[in-house]
Amino acid sequence: MIPSVNAPGDRTIGLLAYLYGPGRHEEHVDPHLVASFDGMAPDPGRDPNTTLKALQQLLDQPVQALPTHARPAKHVWHTSVRTAPGDRTLSDEEWAEVARRIVAATGIDPGDGQPGCRWAAVRHADDHIHIVATLVTEDGHRPDDYRSGARAQAEARLIEKELGLHQVAPGDGTAAQRPTSAERHKAERQGRERTAREELRETVRRAVAGATSDEEFFDRLARDGLLIRKRVAPSGDLLGYKVALPDDRNKDGEPVFYPGARLAPDLSLPRIRERWSADTKNGPAPRQEDAVRTGPGTPSAARRRTASAAWQAVLIVEHGEDAVAAAHIAAAGEVLDALAKTSAAHTRRELRDAATAFERASRSHVRAVRGRDRALRQAARDLVHGGPALGRGEDGASTAMAIDMLFFLITAAVHWHAKKGHAQQAAAAHQAAEHLRAAYQAAAAQPLGVLYQRGRRLNRPILQRQTMVLREALPGLAERILAEPGWYALAATIADAEAAGHDPAALLSDAVARRELDTADSVSDVLVWRLRRMADLPADASELSANGTTGGQATTRRAISRPSAPGSRRGGKDVAGKTR
Repeated sequence: MIPSVNAPGDRTIGLLAYLYGPGRHEEHVDPHLVASFDGMAPDPGRDPNTTLKALQQLLDQPVQALPTHARPAKHVWHTSVRTAPGDRTLSDEEWAEVARRIVAATGIDPGDGQPGCRWAAVRHADDHIHIVATLVTEDGHRPDDYRSGARAQAEARLIEKELGLHQVAPGDGTAAQRPTSAERHKAERQGRERTAREELRETVRRAVAGATSDEEFFDRLARDGLLIRKRVAPSGDLLGYKVALPDDRNKDGEPVFYPGARLAPDLSLPRIRERWSADTKNGPAPRQEDAVRTGPGTPSAARRRTASAAWQAVLIVEHGEDAVAAAHIAAAGEVLDALAKTSAAHTRRELRDAATAFERASRSHVRAVRGRDRALRQAARDLVHGGPALGRGEDGASTAMAIDMLFFLITAAVHWHAKKGHAQQAAAAHQAAEHLRAAYQAAAAQPLGVLYQRGRRLNRPILQRQTMVLREALPGLAERILAEPGWYALAATIADAEAAGHDPAALLSDAVARRELDTADSVSDVLVWRLRRMADLPADASELSANGTTGGQATTRRAISRPSAPGSRRGGKDVAGKTR
């Protein structure tokens, strides 16, 4: 159940006309009163002998009783209260009780003999009501409605339990500001899928990803087509910024600007600057070696470095100090934004949705100490400067490899937030992981199919040798792996590692030691990814010889690894915390 308290308004009659009207798309059905401050307010929806004006005058009476100079300019308080999709339909009597509890909790009409405001609750749909009140109490004072939004949310959590409704995770005040109803209606009129605020938030987030200076940040915003206003001190120092969409204008035809802090708490200029000032203070990020057969600035090299940075970040989130772990989680959001920005068409939507969902998980009351997260931030920068991946060949296969490791990192963030009691952040990270799962499946399907077929074509002596290596290195897991369909892909990867001069047994032992595998659905798939990354084997296998060369027949382009579809075949626990 979500209460959504709007900014105060100035026209009671205008709001009532909307609530009792047909809606902007004829979506309002049977508008009628379910409750009011005295239980006797006229109902223009069902009483043909009353009017909207009569209800407005009744609600506004305490306001009109004040001298003109003492009347508040914005005297109309308004909230909607909506049940979750899938919840049962509440009766009018149940909604009336919800309304009474919300106005009491918010201080609009506290009860117990205390003076309250006049209010009315209108229902025009199965799943929600609107409560309208005038912000002057019966004795002519302002109500104690401080933090009415947070108080309404707290009361809604209690109501959900009592009525058996879906229980929403409690917030902690670190979420980005939700679009107002006016912004949502404006987006509907303009045919936008999202509000201007939401579009701007995503664009600014992506501009921040991997940026290292004010100049670079603002250049990216300009290239993305945003209008920018900078707030400059008399000294010439830059203090802040606002952004607007070119086609989002007010009634006077002027662009509607949003300050960075109104888009999200960590998008104010001082908070953004913390990222690159910490990078400068701590020196350049440690660079990973570029992948085989890839140039230092290619999309493929950037994705392989991202996989390595994500793997190290997993260990820090799981075992590091809270402030450092929080910084790595925030930087993971930058990596997701950068990967989504440069992804191929078949993975773009899911990666964008993953980045959008994870935005909520990137902030909590654990203040991030930036600087030691610079390897992840450098990975985001590499992705942006490496440019778009084509989606096939080494670029496409290395994208799957990067998504694989990012899934581990986002899953670690789920568990970290859950342990801290950050319910909303844990839920958001879980949602992001599900989108990564889908993106991974799209990215990995073609290269994994090639690798599987190569394993099937290995000749018997080679396959027998790989079987012996597996049994010697992993005696406790060997029989399970050999029974899995993914064994053929692992056998081909072991052959590739051996041909490249690695000790396969040592690689296997090291891969298992880095993270438990006993509960994985497909241990072989997990090991394929780990071995190919650890041995720096090329991700794409499409040009390998048909018999899967080993020894003196050196491979030119080897297979992709895959940790099972993220979550379904991975080691450890899935994003819901269930043992796999």
